[in-house]
Amino acid sequence: MIPQALSTCITTTKIEQTRDFYVRHFAARIAFDCGWYINLEFGGKSASLQFMQPQPGQPLCNPAGLTFNFCVADVDAQFQTLSTAGLAATMPLEDHPWGDRGFALQDPNGITLYIYSEREPSAEFKPFYQP
Repeated sequence: MIPQALSTCITTTKIEQTRDFYVRHFAARIAFDCGWYINLEFGGKSASLQFMQPQPGQPLCNPAGLTFNFCVADVDAQFQTLSTAGLAATMPLEDHPWGDRGFALQDPNGITLYIYSEREPSAEFKPFYQP
């Protein structure tokens, strides 16, 4: 199978808070919103997330251990913007030897959001990258 698209749909009871959070802080575009299901696009159609209220017999998503990675052009500017907006980092802004500079915070559902910019990896990690 070769998928033509791939996205994640998270079941949550916090549809409105989630929509407002991603629109306000991550410039998400609402591609679809029927009240119980939303499709959010980030920077075009190449990146999207969906959230929906659980349907009968469907469990809530347990976000423990779930991380969404957001690669941005200027992680320092994003850190400043999100901090100024009152969002608290759950992981500090720092350089990482595997080739990025980043920080983390959580969305209204408890999903970890790792925001980073790519950097040159250290000599220790360069052999692990595939051409």
